Amino acid sequence: MPVGSAPSNKAKIARRVIEVLEFFDDTHREATVMDIVRRYDRPQSSTSELLSSLVELGLLYKDPNSRSYSLAPRAALIGAAGQTGIVRDGRLVGLVDRLAAQTGLSVAVFGRVGLKSQIVSWHAGPRASSKAMRGLHGGLQEPLCDSAPGWLLLSTIAPTRRDGVLRRLNAEAAEDRKFAVPDMTARIETCRESGHVRGKLGFGSQADVVAALLPGQDESHPLAIGIVYGEEDRVSRESLLRCLDDAIEGLASLSKVEKLPTAA
Repeated sequence: MPVGSAPSNKAKIARRVIEVLEFFDDTHREATVMDIVRRYDRPQSSTSELLSSLVELGLLYKDPNSRSYSLAPRAALIGAAGQTGIVRDGRLVGLVDRLAAQTGLSVAVFGRVGLKSQIVSWHAGPRASSKAMRGLHGGLQEPLCDSAPGWLLLSTIAPTRRDGVLRRLNAEAAEDRKFAVPDMTARIETCRESGHVRGKLGFGSQADVVAALLPGQDESHPLAIGIVYGEEDRVSRESLLRCLDDAIEGLASLSKVEKLPTAA
């Protein structure tokens, strides 16, 4: 085997592991081999082998009767140990669940990966428009300048560095995606001043989003959370923004811990 092909094969395996883990969500608590095969257009034999390996590693459970797979707690906890704040102690998951329950709409967490924005986590709401939400799931990426969540994430970059980032994004953008740098800068400054954004969700969808930056994040790795809706949902953006602000404000009180007298 050529030496240069090894990293590529390893990258493909890593991608497939992440695909399997991201398949599971509130609407997909269990999965069969064929569910994974159909979703990602993967070979059946290698998919079956991969799922069996994840069971051996303690990341998945396998039901011997239905031959279906489900996530094991280790899959959730293995990454949380290296995190801090609202990610480590579960407050972020609680926040997502709360917003979805309050609004009935879908909720997404967004992060920055290089020059792209990413849907870090996706929670489909019970009354969310299927038309607007079609094709949306965790892991999707697109250039930061292409949608509202990206503008919000760009607002966390220092202005002196941001100008260079915008020029590079514009240079690499397709012709129909190019923008006037001064206009984009003004849009991002508005996001920076308010800490919020309202606009198109992007990621190939027709949905809109109301989003806010999450507090206490490393400036080089910002996170934002947004409530996603379609035109037919007939929502009040102002009400969604208040709901978002109230929920984020409540994160601080949830972090307080009363120590026992014997605690160090």
